[in-house]
Order: sequence, then C-alpha cells, then structure tokens
Amino acid sequence: MLSRNLTMFFYLKKRSNYKSGKLPIYIRITVEGERMEISTKRECEPEKWNSQTGRKNGTKDDTRTLNAYLDALQFKIYEIQRQIIESNSSLTAKLVRNRINGVADKSKGILEVFQDHNKKLEQLVGSDYALGTLTRYKTTYDHTKTFILWKYKTSDVDILKLDYDFISSFEFWMKTVRKIGHNTTMKYLTNLKKIVFICIKNGWLVKDPFIAFKMTIKEVDRDALTSIEIQNISNKDFENERLNQVRDIFLFCCYTGLAYADVFKLKRSEIIDGMDGEKWLSIKRQKTDTPSRIPILPMAMMVLDKYQQHPQCITKDKLLPVLSNQKMNSYLKEIGDVCGVNKPITFHLARHTFATTITLTNGVPLESVSKMLGHRNIKTTQHYAKIVDKKISDDMKNLKAILQNVQH
Repeated sequence: MLSRNLTMFFYLKKRSNYKSGKLPIYIRITVEGERMEISTKRECEPEKWNSQTGRKNGTKDDTRTLNAYLDALQFKIYEIQRQIIESNSSLTAKLVRNRINGVADKSKGILEVFQDHNKKLEQLVGSDYALGTLTRYKTTYDHTKTFILWKYKTSDVDILKLDYDFISSFEFWMKTVRKIGHNTTMKYLTNLKKIVFICIKNGWLVKDPFIAFKMTIKEVDRDALTSIEIQNISNKDFENERLNQVRDIFLFCCYTGLAYADVFKLKRSEIIDGMDGEKWLSIKRQKTDTPSRIPILPMAMMVLDKYQQHPQCITKDKLLPVLSNQKMNSYLKEIGDVCGVNKPITFHLARHTFATTITLTNGVPLESVSKMLGHRNIKTTQHYAKIVDKKISDDMKNLKAILQNVQH
C-alpha cells in the first residue's frame, strides 16, 4: 500500500509586480512537512481559476486541454511516489521534484548498473539462471565498456546521457570495429536493453533510449544433414578410435536433438521409464534451464549401450565419454572431410538435423519437436520448419492425390 504522507496542491503564483493577466500555475508538494514548489509551465487567468479544485473553470477546448495536462502531472507524481516506495528509497519532496524534472537522484553510470545486475545474476546461477546466461551478460558488459572507452574516452557514461545516438553508435561499432554479425549484435543490444529497463523501473531514467531503435533479427537458413549424409557417417569405420567415439556421440545428438552442453553433462539417472514403457531422456537444458523429455530412438540407444562400460562413463557417472567442445569439433571437421560432407559439421548441426531430417521431415508435429528441443517458444522451432522442403513436397503430393480423387 502506498504511503499517504505526500500531498500536492495546484495554485496560481502571484509576482510582486503583478497587475493583471495570466499567472503561472505551480504545484506544491509536501512530504513530512518538507515543501517543494514546481512550475507546471502553464498559465491561467485568476478569475477563471478554481482554488478548491486546483483546476481552471470552463468547458472550452483550451480549458479541457489544460486540466487534462494537470491531471496527467498529478498522476505522474503519484507514479513517482510509488516507484520510490517500491525501490525502498526514502520519500522526500526534493526527490519527487528531481524526478519530475528528470534529474537523477544520484549520478549513476550504465556500467555501474550493469555490474550490479551481473553480480546479482551470478548469485542466482544454478537456481534461476543457467551459467550461459551469465556468460552472455558478462560479454555484453565487456563490449559496452570497450565501446564507451572507444567513443567517449571515459570509463563510464551517466545513464541520463543514454540516447538513440548511443544505441545506434554501439550497433555500428559492434558490426564494424568488432566484426560481429547482425543477429549476435541484436542479442547484445537486447541484453543492454534489460539494463536500461532496470533504470526505468527504478525511476532513474525517464525516457527509453531504445524507443526509436528497431531491433530486427535476420532470417538464417539452418543447415542440416540429409538422410544419405547421416548414413555415410554412420557406415564409415574409422581407424582412429577417437574418431569413432566422436562420430557416435555426434550421431546420438542427431537422434536426440541435444546440444553439446546437454550431452556433456548427461547422467545415467537422466534415463527414465516413459509412460509408454520405453526409455526416455529427462533433462533440464543448460542454455534455457527448461525441462526436456525425449524418447530414445533405437539408433541413440545403440550408442548408449556401446559406451555403458566405458571407464570415463563409470567413474564420472556419465552416459557418454564426451571430450571438450574444441576437441570434439576438431574431430568432427575431420569426420566431415573423410565422409565428403560439404558443410561445416558441428554439434549445432546435429541439433538442426534432429529438428529437420529426423523429426519434422518424417511427420512429427512441430509442437512435439519444440518440446523435445526444450524451446520456450514455438516460434524458435518454426525456423526449422521453413527449410524442410521434402516435407512440403510430400504434403503437396498427398494434396494432389486427394484433389485428383475428388475430381474423379
């Protein structure tokens, strides 16, 4: 409940040399006996002013416009009062006046607020956030810090100086100086926008510098392996045992849709008996911390059975002997070259392959694929559906057959 120790009063302020004409309208704010007077930057004729209501008498358009403005100002003051109380700050008339006038309570730098956010986020890793989320915010902080030093030759920038130029210049810097791609640049700006939103919610910042800035994500074609390419990789017998091992884990990801971070931490306890009596994987995705349940296809189960007695799996309670991401991707490149696959093979490619070639192409509904991939939003999964040309072709062939039967 809001504190009731704030009162406000609209009045006409007379000048010492006043004779006739309009007078400026002021508002007096009182908190615990402390008074502050603020100009509304509006005027009114004394004979038309109602001192009881603190509004102008009349029904003309200019009167209604003036009174609506004063109503909006009154609402704004109550909103500032609410923000101050919710942020556990001490409510004073001076603080209210400063916020009405857009003056910061105390000068705050964007990096100062950003750092405080990251410290709090770090303490919530493992419970509310994944480690990857913290890493992304730390990277955004580093980019922001370097950009500020590059453009302003200073260690931080006051949040009140944030504007459209700051945001658009930051975008330009990331794309040109740091050579960061468009979509990744937008992700960093989205992280910065969250910090700006914290400033707005706390009442430290009145205007959103992102308001005129368009955040657009470009469509990216997500590559996937074809059935023939999967078969070629699966049938190849490598002389190097490490290559066989990496190939098997890669195929496991193709048939489960797991990302590298998820398969790396996969434990034996995460295999459960599903409602259908079959074996399922039940995990929480490392990236989004969302639950994901995946029925284990025969090809994936063959890989698990093969490494059940592997020393690394036994000693570390892991389902598969996964190497470091760098080593795995290095071996995968070699596997792709040997198997004649003309696309960069990474663990992300395996995830795309599961979404398209393994599931969507074979008629698994989008909603089911989305759940198995652990996507929070089905729109993320829809990106995969757009590139499944074979599925579209098959659907249209079925439609042609139906239409031909109707005509005959």
